[in-house]
Amino acid sequence: MQLDPLPRNDSASTPMSSPWDVVWSDQLQAVVIAMAGIHQLWLFDPIAATLSVLAGTTNDGLVDGAAEEAWLAQTSGLAVDAEGTVWLVDSETSSLRRLRDDRIETVVGTGLFDFGLRDGGAAQAMLQHPLGLCCLPDGSLAIADTYNGAIRRFDPANQQVSTIAIGLREPSDVDFVDGALLVTESAAHQLVRVAVDASIATPASAFRTTRPATVIRPGLVALHIAFTAPAGQKLDDRYGTATHVVISSTPPELLLDGAYAGPELRHTLRIAEGIASGVLHVAARAASCDVDAEFPACHVHQQDWGVPIVIAADGATTLTLSLGGTN
Repeated sequence: MQLDPLPRNDSASTPMSSPWDVVWSDQLQAVVIAMAGIHQLWLFDPIAATLSVLAGTTNDGLVDGAAEEAWLAQTSGLAVDAEGTVWLVDSETSSLRRLRDDRIETVVGTGLFDFGLRDGGAAQAMLQHPLGLCCLPDGSLAIADTYNGAIRRFDPANQQVSTIAIGLREPSDVDFVDGALLVTESAAHQLVRVAVDASIATPASAFRTTRPATVIRPGLVALHIAFTAPAGQKLDDRYGTATHVVISSTPPELLLDGAYAGPELRHTLRIAEGIASGVLHVAARAASCDVDAEFPACHVHQQDWGVPIVIAADGATTLTLSLGGTN
C-alpha cells in the first residue's frame, strides 16, 4: 500500500482520542490504531516511535473513497486478513468496512443512524453497534455485534452475512483461539467460548430504525447528560475524575461554542444560525464501584450518541441525554 506523505509526530508527546483497538499490518510495517474519538485510523511505527494519520477526515459518517477523504464513525474493531486488507467495524454506523488500495469501502451498513439484525446478502444485512471482529481460517470474519447480543459472520467469497450465536450480553470483542471463538461478554463480565461452525436463524423480528431528528433553536442550548450510579454503587474517582464527556458536531461549524472534552456533565452550547440541520455527537462515560461488598467490582458506563438535529426558531432550548438508562 502506497501512503501519501502525512505529518508524523513523536508518539510520546502526541495526544490520542479514545483509541479502541490496534492491529499489526505486515504491508504497512506498522500498528493500525482505531482512533474512535476523532473518527480516524492512525499508524504507529514502533521503530521510529512516530504516529501518522492513515484514514479519515475526523468527520463522522459513512462516506467511502480515498483513505484521506473517507468519513469514519467511531471505528472500534480492527482485523487484517491474509491478503493484507485492513477490516474495521464502525460502531456508530453499525457497519463493516475495509481499507485496501488506499481506499475505504463499506461492505455492510447503510447510514449513520441505520441499524438492526438481519442476515443475508451484504447489501441488505444489518448490524447494531459492532465493537470487535477477527479473521477466521477460512477467510471469513467473525463480528462482535454488540447491541444485538450476537456473533455474526461475513463471508467475502459469497458476500453473505450469517449469525453464529445470539443471546449474549454485549459481546465486545472476539478472537479465534484453539479452534473456537473466544468472546468477551462485557455486560456479563466474563469470557465465553462459541463454536465457530455454529449457525442459527436470526429472529423474525429483524428491524431497521432511523433515529428522528431533534428540533432545537439557534443560540444558547443547555445540554445535560443525566447519570446516577446504580443502587449499591458509587462514583469511582480514586484514579481521577469519574466522568468524561466529548462533544462535537457535523458540520463542525454547527457549534459556535460548546465543543468539549472533559469531566463535566452539564454544558451550554451555542448553535449557529443559518445552518438547517446537522448531527450533534456526544460520547460519555462514568466509572462506578460497588459499595459494602467483600470483593467490590468496578463498572464503566459508556454511551455514544449521534443526535440528528434540525435548527428552527421555535425549537427546544434544552437537551437531556441519559447515560446508562438513568433519567
